[in-house]
Amino acid sequence: MALSDIVQRGWEAVAAGDFDALVTDYEDDMSFIMPGQDDILEGLPAFRKALDSLGQIFPPGFSINSMRHIEGANEVVSIVEWSSDKIVNSQLTVLFRFNGEKIFEERWFIDTEQWKSAF
Repeated sequence: MALSDIVQRGWEAVAAGDFDALVTDYEDDMSFIMPGQDDILEGLPAFRKALDSLGQIFPPGFSINSMRHIEGANEVVSIVEWSSDKIVNSQLTVLFRFNGEKIFEERWFIDTEQWKSAF
C-alpha cells in the first residue's frame, strides 16, 4: 500500500470521528508535534486521549476545503487548504514519517499567529 493511501485513510477516519481506526496506523511510541513545535505528545495513549478533544482545538467553522499529498521516502506531506469563520482561506502542512507502514511521527506546520486569530 502506498504511504499516501495510509495518510488519506487517516484523514478520512478523522472526518468520520473514528479515532480508534486512525490510531491503528501509528506505532506505540509515536510522537505528535503540534503547531508551534513546542508541544509534543509522546506515545500512542497520549495521542489517542488528545483526539477525544479534537473539536476544541479547531477554530469555529473550521473546514478542510482541499488536500493533496506528496510522498517521499518513508514520509508523506499533506498540504491542507482550510477555512474557518474568521479565515477565508489558508494552508497548513502535516508531515507524516513512517517506519514501514506505521507512522512514528506526525508534525504540524501552521502560521500560529493566524491560527490564534481564527478563534
